[in-house]
Formats: sequence, C-alpha cells, structure tokens
Amino acid sequence: MSLRLLVIVATALALAAPASAGERRPTLPELEREVMCPTCGSLLELSNSPVSERMRAFIRARIAAGDTKSQIKAKLVAQFGPAVLAAPERRGFGLLAWTLPLLGLLGAAAVVSVLALCWSTAERRARASPAEPDRLDPALERRLDKELARFDAR
Repeated sequence: MSLRLLVIVATALALAAPASAGERRPTLPELEREVMCPTCGSLLELSNSPVSERMRAFIRARIAAGDTKSQIKAKLVAQFGPAVLAAPERRGFGLLAWTLPLLGLLGAAAVVSVLALCWSTAERRARASPAEPDRLDPALERRLDKELARFDAR
C-alpha cells in the first residue's frame, strides 16, 4: 500500500512541475524596464510622453486581465513594431546584437594573448643570449690605441 502511495505522489509531483514552470505574473515596473517609448526612444520608465502614458495604461489593463509578460510584449510589438523592445530578440537579425559583442571580446582577448606571447618570447631571447659587442677592424683598433696613447702622454 505504501509503495502505491509513493508512486501516486511521485506522479503528482512530476505532473505539477511543468505546470509551475509557466511565466509568473509580470509587474508594471518590470515591463517598464524592458519596453521603449516609441516617441522619444527612451525606456518606458523614463518617459513622460502621452504615448508612454497610454502604454502604461495598456500594460496595467493587460496585467489585470492576467496576460503573461511575453503576451503583453507580443501585443506591444504587434502595435508598435520590434523597436519597442529594449533588448533585441534572440533570433534572426537580433541575434547579431547578442553575439557580436561576445565575438569582439573573444577577438580582443586573442589579439592581446598573441601580443603578450610574442613580447614575452622576445624578452626571453634578449635575456638568454646577451649580444656580443661588435669587434673593430684590427687596423682601426691599432689606430685608436695610438690616438689614446698620444692623448694619455699629454
């Protein structure tokens, strides 16, 4: 009997997990940080234009109606276009806006790594084999010795 009860409880928990994974109810301040005012181009939370006030009223009404954040955003995008979202979508052309900064950072890190490796290799070579002083031509060396000797004689 207890095994049967354990199976029933486990099944109930397994079925309840996907139901609780849905979106929670959004709040107006949360959506204001993710939506742009189409008139002034600033975040909705920073805008005081008449359009932004109407958008806030629309969002409040949709929250009261029980819409999820993605449903509200989809309705705003349908009405104002994709530029109303503060962050680009993570698909299609908007995916470039998410990947290019990361690729730029990786490229910069690779360039800095290669330059640091070249610099440290050059430093090691310079320390490992000190340069031998250049030897003078023997005739020039004899002449220099004569001149120094004449200078010392004075």
